[in-house]
Amino acid sequence: MFKRIEMVLMSAAVALTSAQAMAVTGGGSTLPAALYTGSANSILPTNFSYAAVGSGSGKTAFLTNNAAGFNTTGTVHFAASDSILSAAELSTYNSSFGVLFGPLIQVPSVATSVAIPYKKAGQTALNLTSAQLCDVFAGNKTTWGALLGSADNTPIRVVYRNISSGTTEILARHLNSVCPSQFITSTNFTNARLPSGSALPSNWVGVASNFDVVMAVNAVDGSIGYSGPDGLTVANNAVVARVNGVLPTLANVALALSSVALPNTPYNPAQWAPVVPNPAAGYKLAAYTNLIFGQCYKDAGVASDVRAFLTKHYSVPGNVAASVAHGFGPLPTNWKNAVTANFLSNTSGNNLDINNPYVCNGIGRPL
Repeated sequence: MFKRIEMVLMSAAVALTSAQAMAVTGGGSTLPAALYTGSANSILPTNFSYAAVGSGSGKTAFLTNNAAGFNTTGTVHFAASDSILSAAELSTYNSSFGVLFGPLIQVPSVATSVAIPYKKAGQTALNLTSAQLCDVFAGNKTTWGALLGSADNTPIRVVYRNISSGTTEILARHLNSVCPSQFITSTNFTNARLPSGSALPSNWVGVASNFDVVMAVNAVDGSIGYSGPDGLTVANNAVVARVNGVLPTLANVALALSSVALPNTPYNPAQWAPVVPNPAAGYKLAAYTNLIFGQCYKDAGVASDVRAFLTKHYSVPGNVAASVAHGFGPLPTNWKNAVTANFLSNTSGNNLDINNPYVCNGIGRPL
């Protein structure tokens, strides 16, 4: 009898400890998921949970504070997304939750590429122009011979993301910039292709995550897809295509994003998510993957944990080693300093920092 009671009490203690240990709830993009959690060098603290459900679902869970999107309960404290917050999403959030929760914070986390993995027998140096990428993903060219000007009748098998994906948005944004009659910018692949929602070729394959794309491409000859850099050898042209002669190396991604300027209106979250749809130099499919937090948290412990993580991430060198190991480029130092000055130390004087007493007095994401 006493042993049973002791076991029940021990189980309750373990459950309570687990609940306390996993205090900060978030999730979203699969592109940087292994950087954030699940790897030996992942950067999220151990009391942060991360559900890799895709950028679109991550944004929705955060914007509606619905933890069911992360297969859990309680408050959603943060999200990660390669898809930027739209004007409509920001407006809806502000009108629905701004008074209760306070402002949100959207900041770039690390620089990324959207690589083009492929598998084609006899092809070890694939180089595609942006126009050819349009032909591939629009389905204008259905065989490798038609695409490359040869007699090869191997069907092109496209592997795409079948969920609301920020990786899709980055790809679609570039394609929209070079072939706007064939693509719009969208997180949904079938909606990005024009006409929106049109049927896809029967041999194309939809998968959920970035890692699923790489596996599906490698499984069948004649395949091509798009994914983040983690898990790929991006400097190996035998497995990753050049785009306009350029591979998605960290140096080429940094060059593509070098024109990005700091926000001139720090209060506007949209300005903290810069985009370069068609860079003048470097790798064409380059972008930042972003973090989304609340400015105000009613749980002071959560606010402290969030601040501690961000303080490390935006320090110099911060998480550079882990980021590079996963194929991501570090945020430039001037951007790190700007994030710190505005959202952590408040040395900017803009009162945008987490749990600022003037802004967050009595409001915040619920306990």
